[in-house]
Amino acid sequence: MILKNISKSKLTLAFISVVITFFVWQQGLRDSLQRPSVSFDISQKEQEIAALSNQSIPENLKKFFIINDPVDQINKSLSEVSFDELTERNKLIRIITSQSNNSILYKNISKDFQNKNFKLLIDEIEKKSNNNSYKPNSHKFDLFKSDRFLYHLLSQKFDFDDSSLITKTFSRKMFLKLLAIRLIPLSTILLGSILALKILWDTISLKKFGWQEIKSLDLELIDMVLLIAGGFVVLGEVISPLFSISLVELFSKNISNELSQSLKIFFGYLFMAIPPLGIVYYQIKSLHGEFIFKKDYLQFNFLPIKYAIIQGIKGWLTVVPFVLLISLIMNSLIDNQHGSNPLLEIVLNNNNYLSFFLLFLTTTLLAPLFEEIIFRGVLLPTLSRVYGIISGIIISAFIFALAHLSLGEMPPLFVLGIGLGITRIASGSLFSSVIMHSLWNGLTFLNLFLLRT
Repeated sequence: MILKNISKSKLTLAFISVVITFFVWQQGLRDSLQRPSVSFDISQKEQEIAALSNQSIPENLKKFFIINDPVDQINKSLSEVSFDELTERNKLIRIITSQSNNSILYKNISKDFQNKNFKLLIDEIEKKSNNNSYKPNSHKFDLFKSDRFLYHLLSQKFDFDDSSLITKTFSRKMFLKLLAIRLIPLSTILLGSILALKILWDTISLKKFGWQEIKSLDLELIDMVLLIAGGFVVLGEVISPLFSISLVELFSKNISNELSQSLKIFFGYLFMAIPPLGIVYYQIKSLHGEFIFKKDYLQFNFLPIKYAIIQGIKGWLTVVPFVLLISLIMNSLIDNQHGSNPLLEIVLNNNNYLSFFLLFLTTTLLAPLFEEIIFRGVLLPTLSRVYGIISGIIISAFIFALAHLSLGEMPPLFVLGIGLGITRIASGSLFSSVIMHSLWNGLTFLNLFLLRT
């Protein structure tokens, strides 16, 4: 790239975009350290499901599904976190499962609770601590029936029958959920590992990897700077949210908070996608003199569709073991990781079906399509043409991971980005990497959906 052949206005715009991107990403990564890891909530939800499914698990299988008492495990996990850092629900669970009977402690804690129902419950626990034979009317706890696990804990604490709510049918449903939560990842890892070994063996046998021809747009690196820094970050992440959030707030005054959150995320993605996709449209038009939708500028290569889908599924299965391995290593090295994507927590605690559908649409359709067009449709082929395929895959994967603004999730996302890049070039189809990305997000979404009680 010869800088003297590039207009000063283009250079100035690229420079300003890079400076703004540096500060935006630096602040975003720093803020990610303040966000809690969703892995704690996921682990707790799984233990709650295990406790609720206990009566339906066959005795000969219990040692595989329940190693230690789930309630004890939850209490142990909660006790390892500062009490002040817990949510009000988790504070209450810790109090209920605690062996302490300090009535003065309960009075002090009750003052800090905002939830009036929780305050009343602590008063009941205090009465129980003063008089172990105290048995309140079980109807007092009807307010908590919507939270089955909490209701189940109260039944144990105050010795009343919860079988009308924790029925055999419900318990069986929880067991099926537990089966899916445990077996789906394991089977995916097993199949993915076998497939990865087969690919490795074929590569060693043939002494080469089957790259397909890359047809990149005739763009320069400065065009990539303008696309990522200018379009994706400055216009997409900084300017667009001002419009999307304002739009949703204007029309969501009388809807639930859950639906409002989901609408902000859904329209946030739509508005964020418009500027960079607009830049891609302009870049293609400037290269070809026109933009024709029928032309496959980005090598989507939909046809044959069966081949494209199979390649996407293969790529997804192959990358799963590697991403999960990196996540496992990160968890073992860092006890309390921070910076989980806030979308994960919203999905995990969402009970509005319309809201859930919008989040599903965002994560499994909008996000994969938009991100693959930018990172594997335009950026990767351009980098591969300039620096070579391997370097192109690595650099694009790093930028992809960095763009998600989460220090804790960067290593797994980097590995996922490498997998998506390999699938894109090995299949010769951008559609395959879209399928792969969608399946990855879909598996995460499914796991969070199953964890809801």
